[in-house]
Amino acid sequence: MSHISEIVDSLENRISKLLHRHQKMKQVNIDLENEISILKAHQEKFHIEIEDWRAKCDSLKLANSILGSDEYKRDTKLKINALIREIDQCIAQLSE
Repeated sequence: MSHISEIVDSLENRISKLLHRHQKMKQVNIDLENEISILKAHQEKFHIEIEDWRAKCDSLKLANSILGSDEYKRDTKLKINALIREIDQCIAQLSE
């Protein structure tokens, strides 16, 4: 009978340890999910910030091209031509 009692005690001990590990793992999982949420929020913030900087960079490139920078003359000509075509289309629509 004592042998069965030892086996039961051993099983109870193992189950207790497993339950304790399970609780620890649940807490670790919750902590990691919170960290993921925080990191996703940071990522979204940085993505928005990157887009803002890209827009500012494009604006500066456009300003440099309008000011006559040699580096952006081709871009400037293309943009001016696109604007002229757009204005021509508007005029054509108004005249109809």
